[in-house]
Amino acid sequence: MSILRYMIAPAVLVAMATTATAEQLSLNEISGYLNAMKTAQSAFTQINGDGSISTGRVYIKRPGRVRFEYDPPEEAMVLASANTVAIFDGRSNQPPETYPLRRTPLSVILARNVNLAKANMVVGHDYDGTATTVTAQEPEHPEYGNIQLKFTANPVELRQWIINDNAGGQTTVILGEMEQGVPLKNTLFNIEMHIRK
Repeated sequence: MSILRYMIAPAVLVAMATTATAEQLSLNEISGYLNAMKTAQSAFTQINGDGSISTGRVYIKRPGRVRFEYDPPEEAMVLASANTVAIFDGRSNQPPETYPLRRTPLSVILARNVNLAKANMVVGHDYDGTATTVTAQEPEHPEYGNIQLKFTANPVELRQWIINDNAGGQTTVILGEMEQGVPLKNTLFNIEMHIRK
């Protein structure tokens, strides 16, 4: 199971609005938006590299925690906590695949203090007349691939992201209406607890 296929669904997680932006958002505005997000949940639609579509819900508790639940017929879940990402495959008897959070694009948005202007990981900052796109990657390991985050303004909201892996694969995640400030228990993100189930 590819980490990029499941990780990506989610990376970051936020609202979907209908308003259009009139100008490019600054990196400081985007950083402020992400830092203000403490908890959030949303439905998502994921377009995989092979053209297939997956759906599910994402739960975020910053810093450092996210949970992606995939709808049937997928039997997968992705958890991030304690600097680790775990991919659970319900069709397998094997323990989950685990990766350091820092090796995934999620680390960009789940950091305790997001500062895109100083992170040295932003390699693209563009505006297409409707949305601002920020392309980020791990500066010391560009081979991990990159994430393109798309935001609209008034108010600032994350609309979607695209993960590009080093093999040319691409996964797009489109977020539904995001609820912020919702109470989310820490056990929702507890990898060890889910392994023992």
